[in-house]
Amino acid sequence: MTTDPTAPNDPTAPNNPKTIEHNLRLHVDRLAGLIGPRTLSKPKTIQATIGYIEGQWAEMGYGHSREYYDALGDEASNLIVERPGTKRSDQIVLLGAHYDTVISTPGADDNASAVAVLLEVSRLLREHRGKRTARFVAFACEEPPYFNMDSMGSQHHARQSRQRGDNIVGMLCLEMVGYYSLSKGSQTVPPGIPKWMHRFFPQRGNFLAAVGNMPSWKLCWRFRRGFKRGTRRMPLFSICLPEKIHEIRLSDNSSFWDQGYPALMLTDTSFLRNPNYHQATDTPDTLDYPRMTEVTLGVASAMRKLLG
Repeated sequence: MTTDPTAPNDPTAPNNPKTIEHNLRLHVDRLAGLIGPRTLSKPKTIQATIGYIEGQWAEMGYGHSREYYDALGDEASNLIVERPGTKRSDQIVLLGAHYDTVISTPGADDNASAVAVLLEVSRLLREHRGKRTARFVAFACEEPPYFNMDSMGSQHHARQSRQRGDNIVGMLCLEMVGYYSLSKGSQTVPPGIPKWMHRFFPQRGNFLAAVGNMPSWKLCWRFRRGFKRGTRRMPLFSICLPEKIHEIRLSDNSSFWDQGYPALMLTDTSFLRNPNYHQATDTPDTLDYPRMTEVTLGVASAMRKLLG
């Protein structure tokens, strides 16, 4: 049961935790259980994934668009929903997650968990009209062989946004948000962190991390305040670090940093916690859906604060 004081008791209400958990399980099961590995080398899996995501948005009443581009000779597409703000529509808050996987894994945590949360947050916000514009993006091609190249969906979108002059005041990158452990020692520290700082980092993998680069510190602070309004049960470890610690650049947030936009990576910390990373064992049954529900409530609350 959530501690969000605004959560209704009505089990059919959209922000009822049981409803959210049910939907999260359904999304992950469809993406990782039914479709499986999602890569351009298997076009039918990408078509099925796009169809599922767009179908969910359509059921919510959202209009959506596709952003096509060339990815190492293949056509790739980012999927976009945008709801204009009421007073500061030129200011954009973007919530995104990549929908592809490496070929070796069904990708329940990486990254069906994040797509599931993206869908549920957009569902929770469908009646919210903020002062700023909300943009939801499902990115193509985050994984190798596209990672760290212009062919990443987020690289393409961030470049296009900069060329258009889009004023993205905050980008939130959902990257693996479904694996948690209460065991001491289940959480490791990024190798790039100096040893003298290790004592300041958690030892149990029971939290969501919000990680920014140094210029994103204001976004990090505002996100934390909004997240805590939505859930008091989900621990949040928020930190801004220099980009020379390369582990903080391992997802779509780095594409927006490259274009000078403030961005955070929201993550269960990936291989620093989850032994199933990029393995065939990254299956839907390994995820913690009650905690994913709290993540969803927290991120939705943070988005409301950022949107105004």
